[in-house]
Amino acid sequence: MVVNIHQAKTHFSRYVDAAAAGEDIVIAKAGRPVARLVPYVERGPARHPGRWAGRMTIADDFDSTPAWLVDAFEGA
Repeated sequence: MVVNIHQAKTHFSRYVDAAAAGEDIVIAKAGRPVARLVPYVERGPARHPGRWAGRMTIADDFDSTPAWLVDAFEGA
């Protein structure tokens, strides 16, 4: 749904409810989209880099790709 700024100001709570229900609300100024009203999504727990340190290993040849596979992707 696209609404102009005046409509958005006048019926703000209505559009907030619609966004919370999953509707995508685009706010336009002079007919050009300038903002989007979307539902709030709670973020998950914060990530902690390095939690797997010492628990796994990566093979020395992990990033070497066999020539036959490269050829298959490149169409050779």
